[in-house]
Amino acid sequence: MLAITFQCAQSCDNGRMTQFPRIIQGGMGAGVSNWRLAQAVSRLGQLGVVSSTAIDQIFLRRLGDGDPGGVMRRGIELFPFPEMARRVWREYFVAGGKASDAPYRTTPMHTRSDSRKLVELCIVSNFVEVALARMGHSNPVGINLLEKVQTVHLPSLYGAMLAGVGYVLMGAGIPLHIPGVLDLLTAHQPVEYKLSVAGADSNLDTRMHFDPRESMEREPESPKPPKPLARPLFLPIVSSNTLATTMLKRANGRVDGFVVETHRAGGHNAPPRGRTQLSEIGEPVYGERDRADLDMLRSIGLPFWLAGNYGSAAGLREALDAGAEGVQVGTAFEFADESGLDAALKRTILAQAIAGKAQVFTDPAASPTGFPFKVVQLAGTLSDPAVYQARTRVCDLGFLREPFVGQDGGLGYRCSAEPQAAYVAKGGAGQQTAGRKCLCNALLANVGYPQRRGNGKPELPLITAGDGINDIARFLAPGQSTYSAADVVRILLG
Repeated sequence: MLAITFQCAQSCDNGRMTQFPRIIQGGMGAGVSNWRLAQAVSRLGQLGVVSSTAIDQIFLRRLGDGDPGGVMRRGIELFPFPEMARRVWREYFVAGGKASDAPYRTTPMHTRSDSRKLVELCIVSNFVEVALARMGHSNPVGINLLEKVQTVHLPSLYGAMLAGVGYVLMGAGIPLHIPGVLDLLTAHQPVEYKLSVAGADSNLDTRMHFDPRESMEREPESPKPPKPLARPLFLPIVSSNTLATTMLKRANGRVDGFVVETHRAGGHNAPPRGRTQLSEIGEPVYGERDRADLDMLRSIGLPFWLAGNYGSAAGLREALDAGAEGVQVGTAFEFADESGLDAALKRTILAQAIAGKAQVFTDPAASPTGFPFKVVQLAGTLSDPAVYQARTRVCDLGFLREPFVGQDGGLGYRCSAEPQAAYVAKGGAGQQTAGRKCLCNALLANVGYPQRRGNGKPELPLITAGDGINDIARFLAPGQSTYSAADVVRILLG
């Protein structure tokens, strides 16, 4: 194990000294920020973060492959409600794994009111990912969720908290009601969350409900209620000081700090503020209004981290000089040995980065969310127009579906990346489907779990990364073609 001495920022919280990491490893979904990567970073004294996005489906596919190495079994054996753990294992584990050309099992897509079976899968899968990331050290681990993927928020957070998650990070929206949810879940109390529904008026009840007590299984000889859970620190991911101020004014509980992310970061970017225009090559144009006012951020008095092309020792120094506690870094960790990104994809993109030829395009249309999405231009992936056009549209995972009010007044779900006819039949505008890509299936293909279709062909990947992708070559030692999370931490800390 590489020995490194770390210095952490400190602040005083109600008389208690709290240490903050200099480096937050970005929570890259789906499955890129896996338990191995988060464990490696947290072992080194920085904040490792697992991604919660689609983790129930990744967990299901790991079990569908027969749980190679027995890793998932080690995690699930730690779950505090053994009967639930046994139900999930019996339901989804495939001894010896499925045939390599067979499709993975599917589950119903998430809705406002999931079945108990889906809720339990969500709780257990989030627990296992965090529990594995926490093994072998005593440092905090974080979890990252997307506000846009609302239907799984409540059981996901509960599962992560059962495993002792130390930080919750959330972007792709303004998660005003998460702090209050965390407060209640510490005492295993019922919680609710208002689902954003297109076309809903103020009289429509769109709340989701989750009662942890329905998930508890008390042993007959131990009728005492379970111990309170530790409340994780909550760090919303924002793009401006205005959003940070909004969180502080309107959130229903304590906000512990912020990650301030620029449009140069990978994944989803905040749309430009003001009039939307595109550059000559079709990318969104960002301007002065999209820059965070760091003076105002400092005046808030809460810790913050800068993200979006800060993945260097110079970037860390710049952030510290600006008053930040440190930086959040995604792209550099995405291509480290421990990340969940498919090894062949890593090799290909690293070779391009070494040659200075890796290219990232900020696609204004790719994501069904409507947010700009950064895409690595790579032949044989959905970034290739011919490959994209050849794919038959399928929506069978549905994490990015938009809830809407149907003509009958009930809730429906649609995705602009689903077949156009289906989307239009649900009241969607046909032009909204142009260029939309199925991120759900593509991101699972990124991490080695592509679904097999009726013709036996696998779903193809779509890689995302930040603007500084070619800079990842700095983490390679002379003569080496790969690098580790420890290499990234060592070089960032200078």
